[in-house]
Amino acid sequence: MMRFKLILFFLSCYPILNFGQITSIKSAEISFNFEAKDVDGTISGFSSDSQLDFENIQNSKLKGSVAVKTIKTGIFLRDWALKGNKYFNEDLHPKIYFESTNIQETNTGFSVQGNLTIKAIAKPMRITFVKNGNKLIGTAIVKTSEYGINIKKHPEDNTVKVKLIFTLH
Repeated sequence: MMRFKLILFFLSCYPILNFGQITSIKSAEISFNFEAKDVDGTISGFSSDSQLDFENIQNSKLKGSVAVKTIKTGIFLRDWALKGNKYFNEDLHPKIYFESTNIQETNTGFSVQGNLTIKAIAKPMRITFVKNGNKLIGTAIVKTSEYGINIKKHPEDNTVKVKLIFTLH
């Protein structure tokens, strides 16, 4: 009888003990817009070691990468040039990495501070996310000139808007 009561007690506590479930990212759609040239594109080859705790978002960790070889802008020669030595240098730097350093809840979702690494250059970056069902939708701004990627002469003209749509497990 005592064993039965103990089992009932633990089963009744399960919903309380189960808070803070860890969620991971199943897949990603990442698109970008290079404002100065009005060029849209995508990048894929996504891999993630992220762990999200929506009950305690500050305990979460976002960590992932994408493959430079998957850059697509709709024009083969432009894609080839972007992957080449002058810009992303796919041969020496086949991946772009991001790892969070701080995650904070906001009024509309959460903000992720972290380091974006392109061409072995790590710089701080902020991504703002909102959750919509089993999707996370994020936006960020990347200044490519900070990574030695100067498509336009003036650094302020090398701004890329990035949109991330993560599907959660």
